[in-house]
Amino acid sequence: MSNSSGKRFLKLAGMTASIAGKAAKNSFKHLSSDEEKRLQARSELMQDVGLQIADTLGEMKGAVMKVGQIASQYKDVFPPEVAAALEKLQKDAPAMPYSQIKAQVERELGAPIDTLFARFEEQPFAAASIGQVHKATLPNGDSVVVKVQYPDVDKNCDSDLKQVRMALRIAGVLNMSRELQEQLFAEIRQSLHDELDYIKEAHNLRVFAAFHADDTGLIIPRVISSHSSKRILTLSEEMGQPLSVAATWDNEIKQKIATRLFHFTAGQLFELYRMHCDPHPGNFAFRPDGSVVAYDFGGIRSYSDAEVQLFKRFALHAIKGDVTGLEQDLVTLSIRREDDKNIPGEFYESWLAVGLKPLSIAPYHSGPFDFGSSQVHHEVMALMKTSLKYFGQFQPSAATMMLDRTISGQYWNLVNLGVTIDLSPLVAEYLDIPTTLSNGVGAADTPSESTI
Repeated sequence: MSNSSGKRFLKLAGMTASIAGKAAKNSFKHLSSDEEKRLQARSELMQDVGLQIADTLGEMKGAVMKVGQIASQYKDVFPPEVAAALEKLQKDAPAMPYSQIKAQVERELGAPIDTLFARFEEQPFAAASIGQVHKATLPNGDSVVVKVQYPDVDKNCDSDLKQVRMALRIAGVLNMSRELQEQLFAEIRQSLHDELDYIKEAHNLRVFAAFHADDTGLIIPRVISSHSSKRILTLSEEMGQPLSVAATWDNEIKQKIATRLFHFTAGQLFELYRMHCDPHPGNFAFRPDGSVVAYDFGGIRSYSDAEVQLFKRFALHAIKGDVTGLEQDLVTLSIRREDDKNIPGEFYESWLAVGLKPLSIAPYHSGPFDFGSSQVHHEVMALMKTSLKYFGQFQPSAATMMLDRTISGQYWNLVNLGVTIDLSPLVAEYLDIPTTLSNGVGAADTPSESTI
């Protein structure tokens, strides 16, 4: 074990030991407490554990910090207190010294940086958990951005992930079977390895650029192969404004942006069977004509035809208010546990009434939906409190984890964009249904399958 790897291991092992002590103390202290006090104590423990994990991971560059970032986006996997604490890891990480970046570029590309680039800005314009991005100019005068992976990040990936998993398990955060833990962490591990392989990301960029080629308003940076490797990715510079600026534009422009974001995600899922699963607002830029620039194609998830058809069926059952079909889909997706405990239809109907509102699905919402004043996320939190007694009958699913993350992220992008738009025609387009169906069929007047 190298000196730096040893230090990382000791820091993570120390965090795990500290969390184990807190969990044991909390459990012993509240042995004789009533249910309400135990729940309150557990919530406080989770808050404390979340902050400790976030603080420890925040000090450490590399895969372990990326694990924390990924974890913060899976709010259905981790308790809300832990997910909230980990969210601070989404912020930009401090930059690595230029001397180390220069050495990494020269080592990977096999030539002096002054030969490779006519200009290379020493200060990065973005720094994240596994690498940072610098603006540069090629010898031919083309403006580019250079994504440089931090040295040795990939070497620590698996050991970092094991330590974080152990800490979460000891804290009682992972309230699920060992088999499900294996599936979820295999998904996170694969996501990490994909994001650390810039050759794979370059391939993804080419695939998605070809898929979206017909929409000139959706811009995907071009790969400069001569200046790219497994740990260096050089791309054409494609600039735009951040989401906060786009939010100040006219609603007509914002509708174009929202439509493109919808096509970006739904088109990939239902037509390409591969999806960009990191809709963080920093991975998009926007132009005043409604164009969208998409970045960071490391986090891609592929789906089988069977999975995509199941997602489509689930969406159709939701729109039709068919709670029996919906529950069967949830069992097939391994979200609903197979047990004899009955869940009343009203439970599902309550969630549909909230979840379908942003899509302008009648009778839950008719006409354009104002994302800027959306209360859906608050309604979800309120509904969770009243639904607690049924939550033991549900569990996270490896098949939908990345999909949940993507849909949730795009919802927040539209909220922060502040757009008012009717998305139901777009929903109808991807589900191959008449617009009238997405605008008013409820459980009482469900059509037969043959009419869809």
